[in-house]
Amino acid sequence: AFLLHLQPQLDAGGRLIGAEALLRWNREGHGPTPPALFIPIAEQAGLMPALGREAMALACEELARWVALPGADGLVMAVNVSAAQLYEPGFVEEVLALLARTGAPAERLKLELTESLLLTDIERAIEAMTRLREMGIRFSIDDFGTGYSSLGYLQRLPLDELKIDRAFVRDLPANASSLAIVRTIMALADTLRIRVVAEGVETSAQHACLLDNGCDAFQGFLFARPEAVESFRARMSATDALHGSGAQPRGGADRDR
Repeated sequence: AFLLHLQPQLDAGGRLIGAEALLRWNREGHGPTPPALFIPIAEQAGLMPALGREAMALACEELARWVALPGADGLVMAVNVSAAQLYEPGFVEEVLALLARTGAPAERLKLELTESLLLTDIERAIEAMTRLREMGIRFSIDDFGTGYSSLGYLQRLPLDELKIDRAFVRDLPANASSLAIVRTIMALADTLRIRVVAEGVETSAQHACLLDNGCDAFQGFLFARPEAVESFRARMSATDALHGSGAQPRGGADRDR
């Protein structure tokens, strides 16, 4: 059985703005297994579309529950979409049917796509994204800056967000090349009028550097590791009190992914 875990995303003011949906394989006798162990097996077996459908279904069911929960107003659920899933016939219809079945609000669902995925068939990707965007669904490019691709396609996509890859965040603020790349991504996003999320933020120094350079939102172990949905719901209900108390993200790196 697969379990849904959620990793919180926070804005520049430290307020909870949503979460990324992550699957954990609950192996009998072994407990939850992280994606790094079961995703390669799923890819080799051609099971990524099925795995993607499972993640999307669990995420939408949870998102629908948020509608009635205190502290969840406006929070967005981010879900990763694989190339095999996006280019499956009927993907758009499947997503819309799932939203209708679960009652999850489309405007609070964000699909995360990688650069390499989009460039597989850019015209087909644009068509699918545009149809879903018309229903209110948001889009983010995950691992941005690692695709070595032309930037010309960006202006054609209905994007809401660029997500800075952890490879660039990891060496901040000391690495001049990483800092230059981060600043370039910030400037590009500003021109396109879309937000920037940094993932893999593990230290206070990284966080401060990203803040100084205008990053909009953050995700990483500095703030929280992926957690069970029950823990995330408790976090939602306590968000206002924690923010009002002036509580800060915990410091120190945590590499137990």
